Parts: sequence; C-alpha cells; structure tokens
Amino acid sequence: MSPHIQQTLVEARAALDALITNDTTCRAIDEAGNLLATLFENGGRVFSCGNGGSMCDAMHFAEELSGRYRGNRRALAAVAISDAGYMSCVANDYGYEHVFSRYLEAHARQGDVLVAISTSGTSGNVLAAVRVAQQIGMKVIGLSGRPGAMLSQLADIDICTPGGQFADRVQELHIKVIHILIESVERRLFPENYAPG
Repeated sequence: MSPHIQQTLVEARAALDALITNDTTCRAIDEAGNLLATLFENGGRVFSCGNGGSMCDAMHFAEELSGRYRGNRRALAAVAISDAGYMSCVANDYGYEHVFSRYLEAHARQGDVLVAISTSGTSGNVLAAVRVAQQIGMKVIGLSGRPGAMLSQLADIDICTPGGQFADRVQELHIKVIHILIESVERRLFPENYAPG
C-alpha cells in the first residue's frame, strides 16, 4: 500500500481532533446552529456562497436544508449563490468580485443570514458579499481556515477550522461543520426525526 494513504488519513484525523478540542470553535458552531434555527422559525432565509470546492460546500449546505437531510420534514429556505448563467452575467458586466454581493442586493432582506465560506478567509468576492450582507442587515456566519483572516474579523459568528498547510484538510472540516449545523437546526425544529426508536 502506498504510504501516502495512511499519512493522509492520519493528517485528517489530527485536524479533526484539533477541532474537537477547540472550545471556541465548537461554541461558535453551536451559536451558528441556534442562529439558523431561529432564522427558520421566524420565516427567514439563508444564503451561502464560496468559490471552487467552497461553492460545492455552499451548494451542499443549501440542498440539504431545502431538500432532505436525515428524515422527512418541511423544506427550509436555503439558497446557494451558484447559478452559472447569473454568475457569468455579473462577472462579465461588473467583475467576478461582485457575483455574490449583487445576488444578495437582489434577493436578500434584513434578518436573513449569509453563510460565507472561504478556506483562506480572504476571497475578495466572499468578503464583498459579507459587506453587502451587513449593509442589508443580515447576520453573517463565516466559515474559514486561517485564524485572523479578514472573513474571521468581519463575520458575526466566526467558525475557523485550521486544518493544516493545505485547503483540502480545511474543506474536510468544513463539511463536518456544515452537517453539524444542519443537524442542529433539525434537532431543534424537527425533534421527532431524532427521537429514539
């Protein structure tokens, strides 16, 4: 067996162990889950955005909420900013930095929530979305991988999951966080889906 296989799994386990023992980040995850549950109780919407693999995570987050996670329940208002036609239009007319922020200008309202995902915490178009979200009166949950990056400084709730030297470890932790957030929402709004038996 190639040695890099076990080494990769060991690195992933070490990153997860570091997250498990990080009380600050775990409390931020709990706070974000409560914010999202309250949002849905009040009829609000969550928007998510990111680039590359982070866009895939943003899409996964939205589809699990608006579709189905573990059990049947009503759909929740969650949208990933990921429409290719829209994004190519705005990128062509205004520049790629505005592809997320302009969408929020069109669709988001005060009281909604933005989940902004950037492994580096420095993606210009994600930060532009955060600034517009705050101007609208939205709360921002930042999901990043570098402590002290601009996304961490701007977000109302900072969930930073340092995973090591490369973005892939950070992304692996991000999907764990995303699943925990969805489960937190479901446990509060749909407790019957988690009843024993």
